Amino acid sequence: MSGSIIRAAVIGLMMLIVAGCVTPINWQARVGVYTYDQAVMDYGPPMGYAKLSDGSIVVQWMTERGEVVMAPQPYFYGPGVWGPVWGGYSTSYFPARFLRLQFGPDGKLKTWKVFSK
Repeated sequence: MSGSIIRAAVIGLMMLIVAGCVTPINWQARVGVYTYDQAVMDYGPPMGYAKLSDGSIVVQWMTERGEVVMAPQPYFYGPGVWGPVWGGYSTSYFPARFLRLQFGPDGKLKTWKVFSK
């Protein structure tokens, strides 16, 4: 009886782990097939839009927001130190991630680029 409960718990845990995995998008496979309308349906209105002289359009979305994280440093009291000692802070910068897609005059994906800045 307890063996079936453990087995069900393990199966449930494995399903949660598999469901939490993110599969990266194969943009190369979408070239020539993926349309601008599909991109807007998937990502919403782009944050940047430019129409080029050849009739193609370039659009850009922010996929991850950049941020600065400040963390306090540990407080160390050295030998012979009296009174409070203030630790410093360390900062880490995580850049924003962007997706830039270029669609041809026919509305199909021509090129793509994922970058940080």
